[in-house]
Amino acid sequence: MKSNKHGSQGGDTRRDFLKTSGAVAAGLSLARPAGAKPAKVEKLALNGGPKAVENPPGSSPARWPLYGKEEEEAVLELVRNPGYSQLAALEKEWKEYFNPPYCKSHCNGTGALTAMFFALNLPPGSEIMVPSATFFATIVPMRLFGLVPVFVDINPRTLNFDLEDAKKRLTKNTKALVPVHWFGLPCEMDHICDWAKEKGLIVLEDACHAHGAKLKGKYMGLWSRMAAFSFQASKPLPAIEGGMANFQEKHDYERATAYGHYSKCTGDHAKYNGTGLGVKLRIHPMAAALARCQLRKLKKRNETGNAQVRSLNDRLVQLPGLYEQTYNRPDMERLYYAANMLFIDEKEAGMSRAAAVKALQAEGVRARAYSYRLQHKCPLYSEPQWWHHPPVIPELPGCEQSNSTAISLPYFTSQVPDLVEQYAKAFEKVWAHRKELGKA
Repeated sequence: MKSNKHGSQGGDTRRDFLKTSGAVAAGLSLARPAGAKPAKVEKLALNGGPKAVENPPGSSPARWPLYGKEEEEAVLELVRNPGYSQLAALEKEWKEYFNPPYCKSHCNGTGALTAMFFALNLPPGSEIMVPSATFFATIVPMRLFGLVPVFVDINPRTLNFDLEDAKKRLTKNTKALVPVHWFGLPCEMDHICDWAKEKGLIVLEDACHAHGAKLKGKYMGLWSRMAAFSFQASKPLPAIEGGMANFQEKHDYERATAYGHYSKCTGDHAKYNGTGLGVKLRIHPMAAALARCQLRKLKKRNETGNAQVRSLNDRLVQLPGLYEQTYNRPDMERLYYAANMLFIDEKEAGMSRAAAVKALQAEGVRARAYSYRLQHKCPLYSEPQWWHHPPVIPELPGCEQSNSTAISLPYFTSQVPDLVEQYAKAFEKVWAHRKELGKA
């Protein structure tokens, strides 16, 4: 049995599962009564057998966003009565839900991140640690203010910021770090913040995938001095476009607001009202209206989505060499978004990722070999004309490992227990044939 450090359930739960599940039919090495015949194993669809998964034409169990009558009425009301009242209403409801000291809505998550980097007010050449396995918006806006990204590796089983690697990359010029909560899995912010405090570093968060995720009962986006969220159409709180920034300190809030909200400048920056500082990052009222509707549904959607993923993954992680994206921490509350990420250890599984994915796809599973664009390999970072100080381009083995072992499944956004059961049986069927697949 694999160590429970790679899964979300304890060892007792796994033993109970193995006693009661349909894993016997999958050909796993479970105890059988003396003299009993081995369970019959179905032929792979790859070899002419029946498919394990039925995907009816036109079905879309992973459809997103999910808009309904409430969103339609909110948009119609805005069309009938145009105005900007939705912005203040969204910020008020956001504060009531998440309780940041200050927040400001933006046109997108990129705008929120850009305003945060401006609010830092660091001297050019200051280094900010950031994972390479992230969307460009976590990094590229740094160059507008003379900041230098320091690429940090990820843990290949969590896809999140690798603190031990960050420790090796610390220099006298390092001023801040930006962990990213990838696919809704929180980074270990307690450990990250403890180290940052020890070294005198500023902590920011890219929480664009983590609306409602928690660690030790504390929401992501509240662990750091500033945090950014995205409301882009694929995100857990979709408004087609939009974003939000949280601020712990009033001065950061005022400086960030002056950068992108020309008519909302306050405090020391009130003198810039009417001009701002030349950038307009205001959220569209229609996006704010959609975000308000989605915020009211966020908690329930996260809970029901998590429960359905658990009903699948708690079976899949029993299979040899198959792991999920997780930490083994009972004080961590994640959410799922866009994809359900798994990893294969080819040696333990006895077959390659390519062979497993090919066989799963033949069974009707919408699986794919997942490989994410690594920022440090993009041309922008190796061309010095774009940077005050050119970034160092490192070797990041954790990123490479994740890109060579990850398998993504759809995140089902509606309740489809029959499909979940079919997916589980498809995996068990493929794993029952892993020896022959490993020889192919």
